[in-house]
Amino acid sequence: RRVVLDLPDIKEREAILKIHAKGKPLAKDVDLSRIAARTPGFSGADLANLINEAAILAVQEKQKAVGQLQIYESIEKVILGPARRSRIVSDKEKKITAYHEAGHALVSAGLKDADPVNKVSIVARGMAGGYTLSLPTEDRRLKTKSQFLADLAVMLGGYASEEIIFKDVSTGASNDLKEVSGLARRLVTRYGMSELGPLTFGKTDELIFLGREITTERNYSESVATKIDAEVRNFIDRGHKKAKQIITANKDALKAVAKALMEKEVLEQEVKPLVESIKDLISALL
Repeated sequence: RRVVLDLPDIKEREAILKIHAKGKPLAKDVDLSRIAARTPGFSGADLANLINEAAILAVQEKQKAVGQLQIYESIEKVILGPARRSRIVSDKEKKITAYHEAGHALVSAGLKDADPVNKVSIVARGMAGGYTLSLPTEDRRLKTKSQFLADLAVMLGGYASEEIIFKDVSTGASNDLKEVSGLARRLVTRYGMSELGPLTFGKTDELIFLGREITTERNYSESVATKIDAEVRNFIDRGHKKAKQIITANKDALKAVAKALMEKEVLEQEVKPLVESIKDLISALL
């Protein structure tokens, strides 16, 4: 018998947070419903880890209670790893990272099917030199082709920004390119969203309890493999073209976001009005 345990929805996440928050001193400003809204895709274990990390952070900062900011900081720690503020970064690398992350934010702002940007940072965290945190406004069980295409363009926003501003690209986009390639191939081989029609390609065996692929059996010919590769390339080229189109049309906005990042390193409260103004500008131009 196969038992499926879905990830908790927003109400379930709030209930789980209340359980793990028992016995921990929470500040009056803590709103667990807002934390639940900010943690789509988190499992019960992730939420437990989140509260524990927030409590550790509060102790490190010599606070008597766990505040909302400590919990927000811990969300990013669970997703990306600990911040590495002691890492020494040259001015050149800082500038490249700022424009890279500004590119992600700008493209996200310009696409109606992209998730809204909540935070942009050039502080190294985990293996990432910087990051753009975009979160969906609601829990999703399904995702459309247009949303996937927006995701591809946003992922390629940093790469496109480096191309346009520096006429060169860095290794900072390597993880983005890995994610883009994987998503584009899934659109073709798993989701039937390409010009090849409503077909899936390849038989995959998975470790049911771990959710990991262990083998993939090719059940198609070499000629079909060539067509799959062409469709994957087409999806990536479309995302790349859209990202470059948005950034080229809004260089001033890109420079404004990058400059703010180089000065402040983190944009959170400031990013919403900035992104909204960019969104209005882009919708008028495209």
